Amino acid sequence: MTDHLQPHLNLALRHARSGLTVTPIPRLEIGVGQTTSGTSPCLYRSMICFILQGSKDVTIHDNLLRYGAEQYLVSALDLPLSGQIYDAGHGRPHVAVSLVLDPALLAQIASTMPPIRDTDAPGSGIAINPMTPQIRETLLRLLALLDTPSDIPVLAPMAERELLYRLLQGPQGRLLRHIAQPEGALGRIRRAVEWIRDHHNTRLRIEDLCNASGMSRASLHRHFVALTGLSPIQYQKQIRLQEARQLLLAGDNSASDVAFAVGYESASQFSREYLRQFGAPPVRDMRRLRQSIENLAIY
Repeated sequence: MTDHLQPHLNLALRHARSGLTVTPIPRLEIGVGQTTSGTSPCLYRSMICFILQGSKDVTIHDNLLRYGAEQYLVSALDLPLSGQIYDAGHGRPHVAVSLVLDPALLAQIASTMPPIRDTDAPGSGIAINPMTPQIRETLLRLLALLDTPSDIPVLAPMAERELLYRLLQGPQGRLLRHIAQPEGALGRIRRAVEWIRDHHNTRLRIEDLCNASGMSRASLHRHFVALTGLSPIQYQKQIRLQEARQLLLAGDNSASDVAFAVGYESASQFSREYLRQFGAPPVRDMRRLRQSIENLAIY
């Protein structure tokens, strides 16, 4: 972490606890991890994530990406990934700020900027870049509103618009513009992803995804794999397992009840896939998870 980010870090730590903090600023969250973590499956939403201190590895489709302080990550759609926090501990926690993306707001801002002729779909749904001074300054103004909550309703939308404008000007402006285009390939895959998430506990029929996305089977499969690193069926399995883990963590449901609730027809198959995904069967994983809960869900 450089001195450039010390004011950001002071604000974030003043207003966030260990784990994930949902701030009063719409769509803005702060993650604080006190220790270096092991590799853990996680779900990245469509968002921008700025690391203020520490670093993190994320793996998508066997591709390992590491990003750290003074860098930001763009996730163009909800992506099941594996993540690992580094360089945390000894009084220096991992600290990250995430802004969940609003496609309508992106589209509105992009419409005021010079048009770019770009019809090709992005090759990946995730990208990493360094923060520019302009991005750092705008992010600081947004975080500073946490000290004056009465200013948030008026000034936070202005700061968010400026931050998105700066990001649209940057290297990932093309990817962000595709998020704002509902009829582009990325927009269509986002609709397919949303359909899977809304119907994760039902049998997946590719015809339903084709109808939801408005794509042919071949085009759907090609773009889906390119953007998420997974086939639609693999993606649904990841979403089911993530949802099952949250249900187990939230209540007293048995593993078999949760298995059927998320769409599995066989409790034994669920247990095998859960073990493969999380490295432990459900009961042991819940015990381990509750012991280290503050280090989970950190971006």
